[in-house]
Amino acid sequence: MAVESAAIPFPSEIIMPLAGWLLIKDRGLGFEWLFLAAFYGALGNTIGSIVAYYVGAWGGRPMLERYGRFVFITRRELDWADRWFRRYGERAVFISRLLPVIRTFISVPAGVARMNILRFSALTFAGSYPWSFGLAWGGYALGENWERLSDWFRPVAIPIAVAVVLLIAFFLYRRIREVLRETPAALSGEDQP
Repeated sequence: MAVESAAIPFPSEIIMPLAGWLLIKDRGLGFEWLFLAAFYGALGNTIGSIVAYYVGAWGGRPMLERYGRFVFITRRELDWADRWFRRYGERAVFISRLLPVIRTFISVPAGVARMNILRFSALTFAGSYPWSFGLAWGGYALGENWERLSDWFRPVAIPIAVAVVLLIAFFLYRRIREVLRETPAALSGEDQP
């Protein structure tokens, strides 16, 4: 969970359900153990998020302005993110912990904005706990029935995978065009010192 929250793509959607199933249900432990699993999941999220927070605080806006184009972030988006985070920062940290994908990356802008680290940590833990509990409960409830689910999803797995790859390719194509349009000097190397 710490690895995922440090902005490294290692999905909690796999980790916590397996914890609910293999570490709790499969060992014959009761439902109450899910609260402990959620605690450890949220603790891992908080530790990883603090690492990502300090990456944002250390590099900050200057690093994003200089190297953001390599990860498809434009200056216009940085300006928008600054305004948005100043207005909704604390709520954003808490709510984003309850959402897939976004939850992994909210720590960096919190660090860039230099949000109070204790407040950030408390909101991160509070938002990560229900997420971790829900995923662990899903694994606990489904248990050994994972194989049945794979039988149901097998006929649509390839079309879904193809659609996802096409959507990612379309997204990357549009982002690359937008970034290059905003920073034409990026191709010529004019902005290098």
